[in-house]
Amino acid sequence: MKLSIVIPGNPQGKARARTCKTGHSYTPENTVLYENLIKMSFLEKYGARGKIKSQGKQKPALKMEIYAGFQIPKSFSNKDRIAALSGDLLPTKKPDSDNIAKVVADALNGIAYDDDAQIADLTVIKRYTEDPCVKVTIEEISHDL
Repeated sequence: MKLSIVIPGNPQGKARARTCKTGHSYTPENTVLYENLIKMSFLEKYGARGKIKSQGKQKPALKMEIYAGFQIPKSFSNKDRIAALSGDLLPTKKPDSDNIAKVVADALNGIAYDDDAQIADLTVIKRYTEDPCVKVTIEEISHDL
């Protein structure tokens, strides 16, 4: 089974939990809103039927690929814009690839798969684009040769 979704807008990463003076920790609102956008994008396309189900006690190993397309900055010269669109100039800015992966994997936990610990192969690709979005593909790792 192969699942794929597109989350519109510039990629966001998982922000660190914040702690109040009282010692209470909470997830920042922007992260909660982005995780909800990811969940809604998945549920709109697949509903509850899209979940990759476990076979008995064995949970399938998964491969996740995340394409993070960033808006080309308006400050870029025409030369930089062309280089960005051709892939010669890559986004080396925040959010970090690992934080993008974390927010996506956490948001889809329990919705697209039972547990994000099932993700054995993970690829995050950051590029510039004219249509910013995050594209996520999840599939079971086949053991066939």
